[in-house]
Order: sequence, then C-alpha cells, then structure tokens
Amino acid sequence: MKYFFSSFLALTIILAACNGSKQMQQSTTKQLQLPAFNKEGHRGTRGLMPENTIPAMLKAIDFDVNTIEVDVVISKDKQVVISHDIYFHADFSTTPEGKTMTKKDAESRLLYKMDYDSIRKYDVGLKQHPGFPQQQNLAAHKPLLSELIDATDAYLINKGKKVIYNIELKANADWDGTKQPPVEELVDLTMKVVKEKKLESRCYLQSFDFRAMQVIHKKYPHITTAILIGGGEKRTLSQQLETLGYTPEMYSPSYTLVTKELVDECHQKGMKIIPWTVNTVDEMKKMKALGVDGIITDYPNYFSQL
Repeated sequence: MKYFFSSFLALTIILAACNGSKQMQQSTTKQLQLPAFNKEGHRGTRGLMPENTIPAMLKAIDFDVNTIEVDVVISKDKQVVISHDIYFHADFSTTPEGKTMTKKDAESRLLYKMDYDSIRKYDVGLKQHPGFPQQQNLAAHKPLLSELIDATDAYLINKGKKVIYNIELKANADWDGTKQPPVEELVDLTMKVVKEKKLESRCYLQSFDFRAMQVIHKKYPHITTAILIGGGEKRTLSQQLETLGYTPEMYSPSYTLVTKELVDECHQKGMKIIPWTVNTVDEMKKMKALGVDGIITDYPNYFSQL
C-alpha cells in the first residue's frame, strides 16, 4: 500500500509537471498568422488621407492592404490614443477654435498632460499637410485605439475583408513619467485594449524602444512583435538582437539600410524583414527584388503597380 501511494504521488507530480509545461507552451504560442507578403498602410494612408485617423484606415482597406499601421500614446486620463506624436503637430493640427499653432505652441500641448475629452476637440485633418500635397483634407480627430478598431472592424465586415493591426508603441526612456507613462504601464494599457477587443490573434506590436518589446516578450509572450530600426543604426543585427535579448518575429528597418545580405541574415535568424517607409514604386520594386517580406508605405495605392 505504501509503495502504491508513493508511486501514485510520483505519477501525480509528473503529470502536473507535464501539464504545466503544456500550459506554458500553449501560452507562448504565437496566435498571429502572418501573410506571405505584408502590404502595410503607414498610419493608414498617410500620403492620401490625414494620418492615424479612421478615414485613413478605411482608405487603406480600399487599397487591399493586409496590414494597417497605427501609433499609440497615452492621455492624462490613461486612455490609449492614436497619435504618432506625443503632442499636437503644427503641420496639420488646429485648435478647438479652428486656429493654427506655432511649432512651439503645438509641441507644448503634450497629450500625456491632457484628458482625452480635450484632445478630441482638436482637428488633425482640415489643415493641408505640407509634406503630403495629395492628402485629402477633411475634419478628423485623434481617435482612441478602441474607437479605431471598432470603426475599422465594422468596415471590414461590410467589405468582407480582413486586416492585421500593427500597433507601434511610442516610447522613450527620456519620456517616462513626464511625456509618456513608464514603459511597462504603456504596454499594459495598450494590451488591455488589445485583449478587450480580442485582437491578440489579429495584431502585432512594434517599437523603436527595445524596453517596450522586452516587456511584451516577458509579460505577453503569445503576442507577435517587431523591432523598428532607424536609418542611423550602427550596430550589427546580431548586436541589436543581443541587446534586445530575444529574436522577434519581424525586423523593420529603415529601407535605406536594406541590402541582400541583411535580408538573408534576417531569414537565417527566422525573422521576416519589413522595411519602412517605402514611398515610390521604384523603391518598392527594389525592395521586393531584394527579397523583403513586406513593405510599409504612405501610399498603399502603389501596391497595385508591383
């Protein structure tokens, strides 16, 4: 009897360990199925519509992208807001009174110091963006991430289409607690919306800030990630990954850094390479010829010419 009890106890421990291992394996399984070639609309359709607005996302869908890219920041009242900048940009923002702002005045209006109800009153679509003369001008506000997902998903259902959401976390160590929340809070607030909207199998998260990616990898290992690399990067790919501490599913460098050697090295390490921001048909064709796995562009209408 004593031998039976000992054997039973040992078997129970082994099964529990196996089950725990299985659960761990399941929790770290990536839920996102990536397309063979990622056709991404940068900030929706920045070249043609006001960036990071709902109309920009819907226009991207009309051009048959399979991924739409957005940026997120946090408001004073802890709302996840769609915005590339941590302040209002003077190039395309106007005040609730309809007035333009100087660069200094606009940049003093930090979103992290404003409640979302106040942020929403500013327009970011009526003023012509000097860098994008083809942009259609229309009244638009900075939406919440949750609002953008709801509107985009409704449009997708109506069109019978699907897209992946590429969510960029705007983080910087110099901003922690002053211009953005501490990086872990930024990740947690964003992931709260991702979970509420059941987006975990339909999105991936990216950032230039490796700290944000490290938090996601540690706390949300089932989420697909990409690291963003600027054009001035001097570290080798191996050095970058050593600093990061893990190998993400995707590597997104400035297209100016892309060579056949870099593409091959990414593939050898099991990563897809998706450069940004490729804004001419000629450069798009060049990137495809080098073997990239996707392209991020302000002009998704150009994809039809590839």
